[in-house]
Amino acid sequence: MSVAFRRESDDEHKEPEFELPIPVGPNLVTPRGLRLLGEEVARIEAAVAATEAEEERKKLQRRLRYFHTRHATAEVQPAPGDAVVAIGSRVTFTLNGGERSLTVVGHDEADPARSHIAFSAPLARALMSAEVGETLEYQGREDAIEIVATRADPEVQA
Repeated sequence: MSVAFRRESDDEHKEPEFELPIPVGPNLVTPRGLRLLGEEVARIEAAVAATEAEEERKKLQRRLRYFHTRHATAEVQPAPGDAVVAIGSRVTFTLNGGERSLTVVGHDEADPARSHIAFSAPLARALMSAEVGETLEYQGREDAIEIVATRADPEVQA
């Protein structure tokens, strides 16, 4: 039979589905971050059990593999002190003449809308290990950031 008359399956033309990318480096989290990872694993497991559609189940199982890996590799960081910026710190600083506050957290609990940024974000990397009163270089400026205050954020420590 000629190849022209052979019916090819639809699967031959689909894009391959890759695993969700896991951020490079250690999986540092706050106590809240570990709890959120566990809750997400439980939520997805329940959704997989309740889903009958094969395609939807595959998508959920893919997400489940990601969150299982993130939960299993999580390294909970100790509560930071009030002297130095670390993961779990609520930092108040001045940048470009304006005062801002944010909390440094792990990758999976980052939420910029709530002022929670991942420790690997450029701004967080600039702030890490800084002390109150210190001025820091950022985006090519020597004195772009001044640390006003830092303390352990109780929201992420629970």
